[in-house]
Amino acid sequence: MSSILTNSSAMVALQTMKSINMSLSKTQSDISTGKSVATAKDNSAVWAISKVMESDVSGFKGISDSLSLGSSTVAVAQTAAETVTDLLTQIKSKIVSAQDDNVDRAKIQTDVVALRSQIASVVGAAQFNGLNLVDGSNASVDVLSSLDRSSTGVTASSITVNAQDLSIGGYVAKAAFTGTTGASAAADTAGFAVDGAGGTGTLVIDGAAAFAAGDSISVRIGDKTATYTFSAADIASTTPADVAAVGMKTAIESLGIAGLAVDYNSASAGTLVMTNGGTADLSVSAQFKNAGSGGLGALSGIDVSTGAGAATALGAIEGMIQTSIDAAASFGSSGSRITSQAEFVGKLTDAMKTGIGSLVDTNMEEASARLQALQVQQQLSTQALSIANQQPQSLLSLFR
Repeated sequence: MSSILTNSSAMVALQTMKSINMSLSKTQSDISTGKSVATAKDNSAVWAISKVMESDVSGFKGISDSLSLGSSTVAVAQTAAETVTDLLTQIKSKIVSAQDDNVDRAKIQTDVVALRSQIASVVGAAQFNGLNLVDGSNASVDVLSSLDRSSTGVTASSITVNAQDLSIGGYVAKAAFTGTTGASAAADTAGFAVDGAGGTGTLVIDGAAAFAAGDSISVRIGDKTATYTFSAADIASTTPADVAAVGMKTAIESLGIAGLAVDYNSASAGTLVMTNGGTADLSVSAQFKNAGSGGLGALSGIDVSTGAGAATALGAIEGMIQTSIDAAASFGSSGSRITSQAEFVGKLTDAMKTGIGSLVDTNMEEASARLQALQVQQQLSTQALSIANQQPQSLLSLFR
């Protein structure tokens, strides 16, 4: 049945044209924006995932900035520690020269003071953006390194860089050792050798010294160092030197030096007897550090203007050189870790951008082919609608 009121063919052709025009509009939008999923309406699930990933990428850009700042801060501290090591090595050379009686120790002491001042200058200037990791003003710094996403949420991770105290100020000399080879009654350092194959050496912590909580004693044996710090309870006891001797005995034994036996002589206050059962000689140096001093505080007490002072300084400088070496090594390790993390964050960011692109970016080759096909369909649908609209005209012939 034909009708002039209802043209089914035209309605079908019109619906087809609308569908083609919608597809054509979507394809043109894909091409113009470069995204197949530009809004939540296009694909809500994919759009939501892409937006979460984009927020993470934005966060990782901030992390990259933090890692760059941390890397620069650590690099400054490492350079300072290495410079201090070189300067301490020069001081050691001066101290070695002062061991000879036929030298002008006063002039050597002048050089030592100048080098000491240079170390203080280096430590004071070793800051980046106001943060100094070598002057004792900071214990550590956390460098933001990652964002960790899980089913429970997002957490931030950091790389902790431990500060190293290479400052000189605040040192107060104290008679920490007595009755020990290489140490006088007023010395805060001691040094001696323990011969191999049964040789012995004695370290005596001065029982008459007025120790305070936070004071510490370090004993370096070969290339290993043991440290004991006085606590408030130690100071409150009647024999803090004995307590420190027992604690130092435990600390030395924990170093695991082959052949070395350490005995605490309870009959003599603060006395440790070291017996070397190995074949190689062991060099022993002890260093006192008061609670308020910097990591290189003992440097201020070095005086090579006398023979006794030069001998004491030789034992003290070794521990300070090792302190600066350890500081440089620590900063080097932290710097390497930060650099590796920065490289990883960069690669991770690139991978996430690629993943986001694979989800929402338009396949331009496919879109180009689809556009041409839809343009042809649009032309054909227009012609089909035109033909359908002409069908009622044929009904006029029935009334002629």
